[in-house]
Amino acid sequence: MANVAAVLGRKGSQVVTVAPHDSIATLVRVLSRNRIGAAPVVDRAGRLVGIISERDVIHGLAQFGEAAIALPVERLMTEEVRTCTPEDAIVELMETMTLRRIRHLPVLRAGELAGIVSIGDVVKQRLGEAQSELDELRSYIRSAG
Repeated sequence: MANVAAVLGRKGSQVVTVAPHDSIATLVRVLSRNRIGAAPVVDRAGRLVGIISERDVIHGLAQFGEAAIALPVERLMTEEVRTCTPEDAIVELMETMTLRRIRHLPVLRAGELAGIVSIGDVVKQRLGEAQSELDELRSYIRSAG
């Protein structure tokens, strides 16, 4: 079974981040420009201090109205961030993300931000594995016949 490192190997480990003091307006531009749904929030030392997603912005708009756009990211971000490591199995991530309704997981290697995986990345990896298994079975059946 594949692990997170396999996903990062395919998609890369570049991570678009924002700072706690960035405005929600800045965040929205970053998400839109990069065509992503969430961004890890890192402090000046590069430490992961939260994550903020489109969903967080929607909740902020519902709570604060248009004033939410001027708020700093730290006001709306999720501080208790679920993370994973490159060694974590994709199957386990799929379960965690589905049960906890999490769409993005930052990847930490030795405590440092090493990437991010989305539920789409995880599903794509699993579909690729399933197709490979199917191809192997078909090949086996053909050779056995």
